[in-house]
Amino acid sequence: MTEFALVARALSAPARLAILEQLAQGERGVEALAEKTGLSLANCSQHLQQLRRAGLVTSRRDGKAVIYRLSDAKTLELMDLLRIVAERNLAQVERILRGISGGEDLPEPVSRADLAERLADGSVTILDVRPADEYAAGHIPGAINTPLTDLDDLLTTLAADAEIVAYCRGPYCVYAHQAVAALRRHGLSARRLEGGLPEWREEGWPVTLTES
Repeated sequence: MTEFALVARALSAPARLAILEQLAQGERGVEALAEKTGLSLANCSQHLQQLRRAGLVTSRRDGKAVIYRLSDAKTLELMDLLRIVAERNLAQVERILRGISGGEDLPEPVSRADLAERLADGSVTILDVRPADEYAAGHIPGAINTPLTDLDDLLTTLAADAEIVAYCRGPYCVYAHQAVAALRRHGLSARRLEGGLPEWREEGWPVTLTES
């Protein structure tokens, strides 16, 4: 029980969940993680050590740098289970998500298998609403990178009858919820992908890289 509790304690800080969310996008060094999460280097390093002691992340050396990554896919599954339990049992989570959608009940998300089928027949417009560097490191083939701040500029290019699916980082990312709510307010047919890029990649669906 003590060892199980070690894992639970490692997940008990929002900063560590933010770090795990970033590592779900791909391996990163401490400096990049600190920049992405808004933590100081020292604080980020301390959180990483706790995650490593709990077996949730592992690391490798690249010259003088230490590069971190999720230990395995089970860590991603654990993150998603936390989301599911919180959404089902915590009223505050429901209020937050409803607030993001402007009080509207958003449609059920599109499954990854369904999106893959639509992608194959070209019947869907896919929006990746993550930051540009995360998009470059890997995205669903054909996805348009549109951060939320640029969403209004995209509206004029979308057909009125377009079927749109938005996705973002994974279990804790609300960018896709926000994008879908905004698109639906403009009368467009939009849904979010179940999960995000990490879950899509873990299931073996194709991913495109645009990094140099």
